Amino acid sequence: MRFPAGKPFRPPAGDYHPARVQPGIRSRPIATPSTPTDVGGLSFEAALRELETIVARLEQGEVDLEDSIALYERGQALKGHCESKLAAAQGRLEKIVLGASGPEGTVPADAA
Repeated sequence: MRFPAGKPFRPPAGDYHPARVQPGIRSRPIATPSTPTDVGGLSFEAALRELETIVARLEQGEVDLEDSIALYERGQALKGHCESKLAAAQGRLEKIVLGASGPEGTVPADAA
């Protein structure tokens, strides 16, 4: 890539920082929220995708210490959010399967 002579290179405007860019994708910065534990509004799928991205970045080992700690903290918040979403989904499924009167085809203990 060539730049006009006499003009310095300027990175794109916005929240661009090489440490917050996905591996292999230099033009799309990863969003880093101001509060690392603010994950309540994320769907399970969005939280899981972000968690997978964080794990991949940490496994590469190319993130400096402070960013690693911030990513780890965010990852822990995302993990907890995913676990609570899964527990809520499991509870809903159990209610559907068991129904209001218990499992289908069983006789209540006091009726036997």
